[in-house]
Amino acid sequence: MKTEPRQGARSEGRVGQDQVPGVGVSAQVIGGAGLDVDFTLESPQGVLLVSESRKADGVHTVEPTEAGDYKLCFDNSFSTISEKLVFFELIFDSLQDDEEVEGWAEAVEPEEMLDVKMEDIKESIETMKTRLERSIQMLTLLRAFEARDRNLQEGNLERVNFWSAVNVAVLLLVAVLQVCTLKRFFQDKRPVPT
Repeated sequence: MKTEPRQGARSEGRVGQDQVPGVGVSAQVIGGAGLDVDFTLESPQGVLLVSESRKADGVHTVEPTEAGDYKLCFDNSFSTISEKLVFFELIFDSLQDDEEVEGWAEAVEPEEMLDVKMEDIKESIETMKTRLERSIQMLTLLRAFEARDRNLQEGNLERVNFWSAVNVAVLLLVAVLQVCTLKRFFQDKRPVPT
């Protein structure tokens, strides 16, 4: 998810106690001057859980203790001139529905007819699925780092191109002035006798 926060931009998410054992928030400023924003996370009762000031990136894990709307705020009010581009991701470590996990097991033969126990296969599949989800999250985070670096490089390229053009213009102007000055030294202003 990408968002350009206004001053005090808020995002709210409803969390139920029975479905979410942990919530992770990963945020990174990938564009704008200074590459920093203020970040706060509040519980449904208004208790401040996380507060950071002028950070470029951060990863936080919160164990929800109450059900309700948690408030996530990226604040750019200290920078009145520049906008910021923020990448953030909410990671829910939720338990899956048993129906989804057990659904494929009904289609296979009973356990006594198999050489390998179904529980071992289920455990291996769940481990692979968890690792693949973590890999996807890490790749998304790395994409955000790459976007921030690309924005920084493009800004530097624009500055280098501008100042290079200014230097070339000054060089050409100096060259023309030198040629004109040298021509004046060699001009004979005396009248030629006829």
